[in-house]
Amino acid sequence: MERIPSPSLPVNESLLIPTSIPSLIDHTLLRPDAAESDVARLCQEARDFGFMSVCVNPCWVPFAVKALRDGSSRVCTVVGFPLGANQPEIKLAEARQALEDGAAELDMVLNIGALRSGFYARVRDEIAVLAEVAHGEGAILKVILETCLLRRDEQLVACEAAVEAQADFVKTSTGFSTAGATVEDVQLMREAVGRSMGVKASGGVRTWAALQEMVRAGANRIGTSSGVNILREIRQASLMPSREDTY
Repeated sequence: MERIPSPSLPVNESLLIPTSIPSLIDHTLLRPDAAESDVARLCQEARDFGFMSVCVNPCWVPFAVKALRDGSSRVCTVVGFPLGANQPEIKLAEARQALEDGAAELDMVLNIGALRSGFYARVRDEIAVLAEVAHGEGAILKVILETCLLRRDEQLVACEAAVEAQADFVKTSTGFSTAGATVEDVQLMREAVGRSMGVKASGGVRTWAALQEMVRAGANRIGTSSGVNILREIRQASLMPSREDTY
């Protein structure tokens, strides 16, 4: 089912205006050993720096929603994480619970084994059900491909399934497999989905230079646990005005 990617799309350089960078970042903490104090710090940093969202494990969604009350940052959580091999009913229950708890963004791991087995309809239909549930609550759905485990043609099929299922983003990685985002994967994903949906680069994006590479490749959202360090790096390069008590 491999299709020929469309010609490379122009990069929106306005995304790389330094003052716009926080709105690209999902400030992420998915370590299994993260304690409440760690999540509290994550949320405070999101308030201080204006990140688009915090991305936390499902058990911390209610806490994060409360911590970010009246702030601009959204709460994102994961579904079927990190393997994607749950039964569809379990993913659906996870999604519903997360939305009930106040999550505004869901990052689901697709069924990688089903995709590699050629069960295209099963993969597409699972995404479609979660997209419908998310959209019904005013939330968005991102589909994690785990690109390091997929061949080029499989990545294209996964992107096609996400588009047909009306997901909002495709995302490179969980950050818990053999590798994270690469420029080549992001370029392929952007060419595959066109302008119809977002592309999130996640896994190993730890510096200002790496973030710029991913955006220029086609990403319009970045998942990283290094957002604060990236913004401080930008500040040290005198590209962004300082915020007192923050930078």
